[in-house]
Amino acid sequence: MLTVRTAVSSSGSKPYELDLADLAGSELREAPDGWHAIVPLGGAKHRLWLTELPPRGSLVALDLPLDRNFGLRLQAARRFWLALEQRPVGPPPLAQWIGRWHRHVLALRAVDGWLEGNSYRNIAQGLFGKPRIPDRGWKTHDLRSRTIRLVQMGLRLMRGGYRDLLRHKGKGKDDTS
Repeated sequence: MLTVRTAVSSSGSKPYELDLADLAGSELREAPDGWHAIVPLGGAKHRLWLTELPPRGSLVALDLPLDRNFGLRLQAARRFWLALEQRPVGPPPLAQWIGRWHRHVLALRAVDGWLEGNSYRNIAQGLFGKPRIPDRGWKTHDLRSRTIRLVQMGLRLMRGGYRDLLRHKGKGKDDTS
């Protein structure tokens, strides 16, 4: 969600034609903390928060606090600006590639099996199929290590780590399995 406010007018800037009340397909609602808007532009829905509605034709500014979500807000702000410029906005900042999504599903299934008292071997058979699990050499098999990591990841998600799914992680900070 981007925080929008009326900006101090600068002489060199031409304001965008951004009238939140008249944008086709937009939703604008007043709440006790201000105004909330969902603005469809450039093939994406942009979520905005305003303490007050800016006057028609006024210059607006986005507030980007320097906190742990700064990078995510910066991406969202750039996508909003690109939409206003009628340029391609690119993928959403929170889009996850399919492999990461699949790994989270496996982790939750693995931790469910572990909480029910199943062994790592039984969990691996449920996740990857019985034919892939060897009769001998299980202690050193890569699927055993992967199953243990999936259970650990599922436990982290269960203990509140699911909130991190909404936060952007930099390169090298992602769980691997």
